[in-house]
Amino acid sequence: ASVKVTFFPVLLQVDAALIATGRAPFTNGLGLENVNVVTQRGFVPVDERMRVIDTNGNLVPHLYCIGDANGKMMLAHAASAQGISVVEQVTGRDHVLNHLSIPAACFTHPEISMVGLTEPQAREKAQKEGFEVGVAKTSFKANTKALAENEGEGLAKLIYRPDNGEILGVHIFGLHAADLIHEASNAIALGTRIQDIKFAVHAHPTLSEVLDELFKSAKVKAAALSHGPVSEPVAV
Repeated sequence: ASVKVTFFPVLLQVDAALIATGRAPFTNGLGLENVNVVTQRGFVPVDERMRVIDTNGNLVPHLYCIGDANGKMMLAHAASAQGISVVEQVTGRDHVLNHLSIPAACFTHPEISMVGLTEPQAREKAQKEGFEVGVAKTSFKANTKALAENEGEGLAKLIYRPDNGEILGVHIFGLHAADLIHEASNAIALGTRIQDIKFAVHAHPTLSEVLDELFKSAKVKAAALSHGPVSEPVAV
């Protein structure tokens, strides 16, 4: 394959691109068999509190597993969050980490970021639980800061529940998407509803206005305005 590099931004013309992701857990030789624990393709089975589960489905006392070794979410910041959650528990403060609130990012150009459910996952959940799914989108082309930096190519997508304003997922493709996703991540973690977050004020001109426009474009049903807070997110 040939590679051609031109002026900035760099343009690469290739025949194919290989994306190699994932890690293999290094859990051999830990003596897990001594506590009746069998790994699943090398991953240590745990519950929502990172407590190790044995072959009978029972919790192994005082044994936790965090990070890539449990296979829940193979990201460095997810491992850190799991570790903090475990420390809370062993010091007597119960804590359950909501993995749906943990963001992920691809550091391409433009960047890609996501948090929560994808649209297919949300629709599958909606079919099982009997609720409607709403989708809102906004473009970086409407953002002054993005245009000023000649980075108007980009979009943001919001997946939500129109009946109660719950944020199910947010996906961003564009300039500094990896930084922008954290507003959505924190909203999911705190159970913030669209009808509340849409009143947040964002500085102008900034890229954060992409999220501002996204939340404002969501159509939440009027009945949701009188409802209490969304129920506590369930850890997965």
